[in-house]
Amino acid sequence: MTVAERPLGRSGLVVSRLGLGLAAIGRPAYINLGRARDLPAARTLEALYPRTAELLERGVPPRALTIGSKWGYRYTAGWTLDAAVHEEKELSLARFEAQLAESRAHLGPHLDLYQIHSATAGCLEDAALLHALVAGRRAGAYRAVGLTLSGPTSARALELALAARVDGERVFDAVQATFNCLEPSLAGPLARAHEAGVGVIAKEVFANGRLTNANALPEDESLVRGLRAAPASRSCSIDQLALAFVLAHPFVDVALSGAVTTAQLVSHAGALTVTLDDEARALLAAIAEPPERYWATRARLPWR
Repeated sequence: MTVAERPLGRSGLVVSRLGLGLAAIGRPAYINLGRARDLPAARTLEALYPRTAELLERGVPPRALTIGSKWGYRYTAGWTLDAAVHEEKELSLARFEAQLAESRAHLGPHLDLYQIHSATAGCLEDAALLHALVAGRRAGAYRAVGLTLSGPTSARALELALAARVDGERVFDAVQATFNCLEPSLAGPLARAHEAGVGVIAKEVFANGRLTNANALPEDESLVRGLRAAPASRSCSIDQLALAFVLAHPFVDVALSGAVTTAQLVSHAGALTVTLDDEARALLAAIAEPPERYWATRARLPWR
């Protein structure tokens, strides 16, 4: 294990401090800002596959990387940008079984962490589903069970997840949650989860592009101007500031980059060497929004 790696809770998995999430590059439309600038106009499977391959390591043996996948959503847009509905959510036992078969067909022995996509109270209280999740781990279909959280009810979902047991065995090894300097409200619950041995993965660390130079939202003009004017931004970019804020929290095991270009990935990797001084920490802490406002803004972001 190198200094840039750490255990993912007590799961037995090892992660790098910076991970790569593929939602923004794995489909033609997503809610991240700046996609028209960063991606080709023709976002076909044939166009996006080589870009994804460019960002990823390939030909590596099992266990050389820690790889996670999620289940629960089915993509429905058919590789179009203007579909009325882009994805359909179903957190049922039947959906889990069907998508686990698909995930194993694609990833085989590389599947380390299998996560519920945007878990809700309903699925976290589904005894049959919880038994199936644990059975898959015991059978070696994956090495760890996780869940991802989204929205203003995340704290309640995390509470239920931490309490979930099957025959006295903890169900969830890791949690992936939105955590950034605009929406840091889960800091306390995530710290407690980490203390209990649950691995913590931070997602949406750039607030879907709001904490980058791609943010041209009129309502965020003062936010972006303030970040660009911060003394710390003289030695690093605002995306590096945002990522350094997340990584500075000791309960965060890995923060996910949503890079869609190699230049973005290089920039995000540069955040690993950024040390925030007290002034920068205070500035980033001061821009936090009430969770209701943050999630309402996110809900208004169009699929692009």
